Amino acid sequence: MRSLGNILWHFPFLGFVTAFFVFITGILLTLTVVASPIGLGLIEFSKFLLAPYSNEMISSSELSNKKNPLWETYGLIVGLIYLPIGIIMVLCTVFQIVLLASSLIGIPMAIVLAKSLPTYLNPVGKKCVNSYVAEEIRIRNGKEKAKNL
Repeated sequence: MRSLGNILWHFPFLGFVTAFFVFITGILLTLTVVASPIGLGLIEFSKFLLAPYSNEMISSSELSNKKNPLWETYGLIVGLIYLPIGIIMVLCTVFQIVLLASSLIGIPMAIVLAKSLPTYLNPVGKKCVNSYVAEEIRIRNGKEKAKNL
């Protein structure tokens, strides 16, 4: 079923075009060096857009990858500067969601885009992982939280 969703995402709804533009934007932002945390997040997001029914976007903190505190602080500052651009991208995506939701076959595609709105707002520190990996991470984090109670 996931493969069928990915095929429908690409061919009638041109999901590969969206992935391409997000990837190019990520490359351009990474080349500026100043906005590289955003660019890296958008490149990961373009991976998600290539197979949205098989992958999920999760925060790097959920992967428990320890990063340099200076890099995290820099990513936060750049993320705040990126916020107005992210809001514009979210508004464009909401318009696309409304158009997709107007047709019966477009509703699952609209749900995929709706799940990706937080990544458009702040792509810093996000990773694209397989859905099964994301599920396992959620289970492990849940068990860890339950032990702390």
